[in-house]
Amino acid sequence: MLRCMKLSVIIPTFNEERTIAEVLERISTLDGPKQIIVVDDGSTDSTRTLLEAWRDRDDVVIITQPNRGKGAAIRTAIPYVTGEIALIQDADLEYDPVDIPALVDPIRRGVADVVLGSRLSRGRPQRAYLFWHLVGNRFLSLIANVLFNTTVSDIETGYKAFRVDVLRSLELRANDFAIEPEIVAKVCKRKLRVYEVPIAYYGRTYEEGKKITWRDGAKAVWVLFRVRVRS
Repeated sequence: MLRCMKLSVIIPTFNEERTIAEVLERISTLDGPKQIIVVDDGSTDSTRTLLEAWRDRDDVVIITQPNRGKGAAIRTAIPYVTGEIALIQDADLEYDPVDIPALVDPIRRGVADVVLGSRLSRGRPQRAYLFWHLVGNRFLSLIANVLFNTTVSDIETGYKAFRVDVLRSLELRANDFAIEPEIVAKVCKRKLRVYEVPIAYYGRTYEEGKKITWRDGAKAVWVLFRVRVRS
């Protein structure tokens, strides 16, 4: 029988008025003990108003801060985590909460320290679009695999689950989307038990609100090399 471990879901949020309520509803219906931590990273739309309806619910933490980026929002949330497993969930529904049980399962079984949701492992629904994003992601993953002697297929995935003690120990620094390669680089450098699980991906176009650009990819290369050479 699997151990019933409390799950803390961290949701960094910026201008996601169209999806944030549905994300919260889907996560709230998941089985098992859980905590939801939303960090509103300076939204200028009605996101903050929509979050107020959730502020007084048990095991829901709503934090507001000036806009500093996804990485800063994640780091802000970490001290509030009360679960034994932490999972990062984007607020835009590109990642489907239905995949959360599969993501945390290897940790609950005691075989993994970190689980990455891979959009490139097949087996789950994937939107066909943005060829150069796919090429860039594969290129970044190749660099990470060479630098850290690993086999990660999707370094830029936004779906990551951790044993909480591992997440707290990572000493994350990035404020922006560079948090994605920084996390992967640091867990691989420490030779932690990292697993990948296929996930669905309902990607958005820039017109639909996608925020990451080629500049974030260029910065990711620098982050990978920085983590590799630092003692």
